[in-house]
Amino acid sequence: MTSWTELPRATFDLETTGVDPQTARIVTASLVLVDPEGEVLHAGEWLADPGVEIPEQAAAVHGITTEYAREHGQPAQKVAYEVAMALGGLFADGVPVIAFNASYDFSVLNQELARYGYPALTCYPVLDPLVINKRVHKFKKGKRTLEVLAGEYGVDLENAHTSKDDALAAERLLTAMSLEYPEIEQAATALHELQVTWAAEQAAELQDYFNRIGKQAEVSGQWPVRTYA
Repeated sequence: MTSWTELPRATFDLETTGVDPQTARIVTASLVLVDPEGEVLHAGEWLADPGVEIPEQAAAVHGITTEYAREHGQPAQKVAYEVAMALGGLFADGVPVIAFNASYDFSVLNQELARYGYPALTCYPVLDPLVINKRVHKFKKGKRTLEVLAGEYGVDLENAHTSKDDALAAERLLTAMSLEYPEIEQAATALHELQVTWAAEQAAELQDYFNRIGKQAEVSGQWPVRTYA
């Protein structure tokens, strides 16, 4: 089957109020569609009033304060619905969506949808440069943040932690990785299924490490969406 590198693809990113997908609220969202060569065909951007205070630590990262979001943002319910509809249309058409650390962004979105009484989004196929990098470059030393990996692969990321720039950087990163690791040049659906297994294995390895050092933490291996009781 045709590799995802030869087809149009989308890339997605959220900036939020926090790091816990169960409680984080969407502040900004970006969804960008590119052609097989990576040229931008369409870009959607949203600014939400999350309905809660944006912590100073989060605002320091993405630059959106509570006051700014309240004045300029759309209602969070409207943003969650529009983002889910846009993503759902792409998935229905078989367009893969790239998201760095996808289980965070898609989990936040599905929690928001549940919060407002909307059905969960079926996220398929998804391509996650973080999960893939941990597989193809398993013994890499150092951090694997988007900024670090972008630098290692020569990807421009001038405005880190703005959702559009992060989304585009994730697409550029994955494309650059495909040149170095041609084994990931395959159908997006097949690569999605592999990532489900890889993410579970990576979580199990991290959980084993935490157990050995006595760190009390539970690592979820669910990908690309975590479910919560």
